[in-house]
Amino acid sequence: MSGRGTYDIQGFHTAYDKVLAKWPTDRETLDVTTRYGTTHVNACGPRDAPPLVLLPGGGGATSASWFANVEALSRAHRVCAVDLIGEPGLSTREAGHPLRTVADLTAWLDLLLDGLGADSTALCGHSYGAWIALHYTLHAPHRVRRLALLDPTGCFTRFATAYLLRAAPMLLRRTARATRAFLDWETRGAPVDPEWLRLQEAAAGFPFVRPVTGPAPDRAAASALDVPALLLLAGNSRAHDARKVAARSVEWLPRAEVTVLPDATHHTLPHANSSELDAHLTAFL
Repeated sequence: MSGRGTYDIQGFHTAYDKVLAKWPTDRETLDVTTRYGTTHVNACGPRDAPPLVLLPGGGGATSASWFANVEALSRAHRVCAVDLIGEPGLSTREAGHPLRTVADLTAWLDLLLDGLGADSTALCGHSYGAWIALHYTLHAPHRVRRLALLDPTGCFTRFATAYLLRAAPMLLRRTARATRAFLDWETRGAPVDPEWLRLQEAAAGFPFVRPVTGPAPDRAAASALDVPALLLLAGNSRAHDARKVAARSVEWLPRAEVTVLPDATHHTLPHANSSELDAHLTAFL
């Protein structure tokens, strides 16, 4: 895409490693090969514990962004945090098999779970990662024991117009400065981890790959879903109206628990509200 910032690979890796340094010391790295490319996974927790797969949001979140949550989550689970293929991170694409459709995404996750040796898993996604997680659960409910969606976008309501208008300059000319300005607006100036912020800025020039997008998950299929679900919504999210998301989600997902975190914004999740978020997640899981 024209107008994007210059991508400093070394700078990105340095920022990524600084955030990963906040993870527990038992962290391991895994690279799972699929026909869509190699998926990089940061894992921690007992190897024989039930798996929990974490999907980050889009636009530079990366697996590293779960740094504030993985210690609590890995006490009873084998946590596997994923770098999405095509997004900033250490996963790599296979040129002959690009991810283009929702069917590609669900097939990729099937292959990823196979590679991780997980016949079934708890699945948690934030933002775009939650959209992927819900689509996957509808595709393969027998492989998802529990589903956690953190301020999901594109699932139950559309993005707020103001959010899209604010995001447009960053998407057209994605620089560190534009990224910082957008995040400062969405988080309403709330304090965020400085290394996390530098990672978002370092991801600004990442080579653009159009993400897989599409319609909201099918409402009828979601209503018939027999998988326990938890929705944790950011009360101060500027991505959408949390009240509307909450109202529609309970209509779509009959087994869902819905909690609004009043002080959270879309982009302070999951790290800046970690204590409250972790308490809800660990109790649910």
